[in-house]
Amino acid sequence: MAKRTFSSLEIFLIFLLLLMTAITVALLTLLFTTSGISENNKDIGVVGHGSLATQGPTATQDSSTIQDTSTTQGPLSTQQPPVTHGPSKTTTQGPPVFQNFSGYHIGVGRADCTGQVADIPLMGYAKAGQTARGILTRLYSRAFILAEPDASKRVVFVSIDIGMVSQRVRLEVLRRLQNQYGDLYTQENVVLSGTHTHSGPAGYFQYTIFVLSSEGFSRRTFEFIVDGIVKSIDMAHRNLKPGRIFVNKGNVEGAQINRSPYSYLQNPLSERNRYSANTDKEMLVLKMVDLNGEDLGLISWFAVHPVSMNNTNHLVNSDNVGYVSYMFEQEKNKGELPGQGPFVAAFASSNLGDVSPNILGPHCINTGESCDNFNSFCPIGGSDMCMAAGPGKDMFDSTRIIGDTIYQKAKELYDIASQEILGPLSAAHQWVNMTDVTVQLNSTHTAKTCKPALGHSFAAGTIDGVGGLNFTQGATEGDPFWDSIRDQLLGEPSNETKDCHKPKPILLSTGEMSRPHPWHPEIVDVQIITLGSLVIAAVPGEPTTMSGRRLREAIQKEFETSGRQNMTVVIAGLCNVYTHYIATYEEYQVSLEAPDTVANLSRGPEPPFFSQLMLPLTSNQVDRTPENTTFGDVLHPAKPEYQRGEVAEVMFVGANPKNSAENLTDHTFLTVEKYENTSAMWQIVHNDASWDTRFYWHKGSSGQSNVTIEWHIAGTTPLGLYRIRYFGHNRKQNFLQPAVFLPFQGASAPFWVTIK
Repeated sequence: MAKRTFSSLEIFLIFLLLLMTAITVALLTLLFTTSGISENNKDIGVVGHGSLATQGPTATQDSSTIQDTSTTQGPLSTQQPPVTHGPSKTTTQGPPVFQNFSGYHIGVGRADCTGQVADIPLMGYAKAGQTARGILTRLYSRAFILAEPDASKRVVFVSIDIGMVSQRVRLEVLRRLQNQYGDLYTQENVVLSGTHTHSGPAGYFQYTIFVLSSEGFSRRTFEFIVDGIVKSIDMAHRNLKPGRIFVNKGNVEGAQINRSPYSYLQNPLSERNRYSANTDKEMLVLKMVDLNGEDLGLISWFAVHPVSMNNTNHLVNSDNVGYVSYMFEQEKNKGELPGQGPFVAAFASSNLGDVSPNILGPHCINTGESCDNFNSFCPIGGSDMCMAAGPGKDMFDSTRIIGDTIYQKAKELYDIASQEILGPLSAAHQWVNMTDVTVQLNSTHTAKTCKPALGHSFAAGTIDGVGGLNFTQGATEGDPFWDSIRDQLLGEPSNETKDCHKPKPILLSTGEMSRPHPWHPEIVDVQIITLGSLVIAAVPGEPTTMSGRRLREAIQKEFETSGRQNMTVVIAGLCNVYTHYIATYEEYQVSLEAPDTVANLSRGPEPPFFSQLMLPLTSNQVDRTPENTTFGDVLHPAKPEYQRGEVAEVMFVGANPKNSAENLTDHTFLTVEKYENTSAMWQIVHNDASWDTRFYWHKGSSGQSNVTIEWHIAGTTPLGLYRIRYFGHNRKQNFLQPAVFLPFQGASAPFWVTIK
């Protein structure tokens, strides 16, 4: 046979093939070795444990990158701070190596989802003029993935520091998960639950009633929420490791009252007599640890409205339940800034519809007398003057007190939790058109649901935050003036809708309004997941105390009929889509499937995803500075010395904080830094996620504004030399050119913290 000769091209291709083979073998070897190390690394979590200080200029990084240990030099250094939100260390690895063991694979993750903190309404009170003007604490998405040892089934529960989950957010999250993970995480096994803080940004909805109350659709806020949720799930997915789950329950005293006691009394006496209180006081805690007993995370459900911060507040924050997460994570992640550290603690919403943290009850704010009556009415000023108050000297103090009360009980329950959860995982989901559901009331009678509508009591608000117009809580008759305006502008409700909603007088027949888009969702999520003997019912709204109790009992009976006894049922509120208050189980009853019949559950009609939503009403404006100043200049300096318990305050030449949310990168608006003599470096001790700091933005005229940063110095603060720094972005736009956002920073002069 003649000797084979090769051309230059063939020789090059053979060489390239050998080179690629060698690289592939090397990468596979490296992947195997790295995966083996990661699986047994106890420090895998949301973030690593690094220094809290910065050295030299540090570029803003994406929350999935690794942060290096760093510091800032010298007492007067003004270098950019490190990223202080999201993970400082994550480990990306392939699919977990599942093993035979007793327990579950557990993954936890936390990501920032704060978004815009200025020039956007806050979501919850629907009070005109209550727009964001700064930040008290950042908002987070906390994700938990639980999988069976052989990976055959898994469920995802995400608790998010937002008012409620919008249908648009859920659909977009599911779309992105589908693109990244295929059919691993779907509408069936992913639960998204809002904590229901009333101090988070609005603007992430698609139905017209919410778009209008949000003053438009905010791309910034929507993207930050969706991105934060997906990032937290990604982290939990990468951090999956074998572990064990324990459950504990106990009553929380002194943290809640029923804010609709007269409505509660309408429930049958025989039913009310079965319970010791008109609120659910029980807290349920899930404790998650790895196989070595190292803490991984916590999920707790407890019924309380996050409205300790009232409707006069303008600072973005996560309210009382966010404070509990903050306290628990700070305790477990020693030495880390808020939002960092591997341990993740979520305090999720439950049947909180009629439950208030303002335990001093309703009083007339003009006279001080009680307005604890059916219509929450004051002799002078009517319902507008009736407001419930918390236990503290102001809303900040009340938030801390209620949060600490819940935290102390959660810590007790977590520490002594010993009942292990074992058994299979299961999930069921269905989209249901709630405008046309037939409900079996008893053996002889049925009822039918109809299109949604909002009543006059909706506009009246509650004792935690009254409405701005002359509507009365508990109204059973319409108002001729407002009904006439409604009929002329929006159309009169149909007789069918009026009859269906009796005795509620209809203010807005939102189910019959479709321009520019439908005003209310008609297709809602019905979802349930089981974890051994624990059932989590994902409810798309705010169940009241008694409706939650009835729902739990109904679910327990369903499981009993399928042979599963002694199931513990917990209500997860504000899930997947928002349908307002749920007063009784009968009104919203749909078939719940037991785990062995999930395969027969139909998918249901998929909800819509609208385009061309109304843009925000607040226009963008170029930022400007007063004459002879630049962005970040100090206008009012700190004092040379403060004592523990005092408030250090600095005012800077500022810019609109919403500029910093233009790009999807993590950002902190402030740091408090301590000078360390041993290293001659400034070390970050607080940021804008810390409870002890407050960031106020004051909007002026002609694009000018200033910023006030407060540091409330705790009694345990180490003595020493400190400074406060401010970080922002100013909007600059030349004629017929796109806007650009330029970073800037400012720093106070150093000041001392001393003993009184």
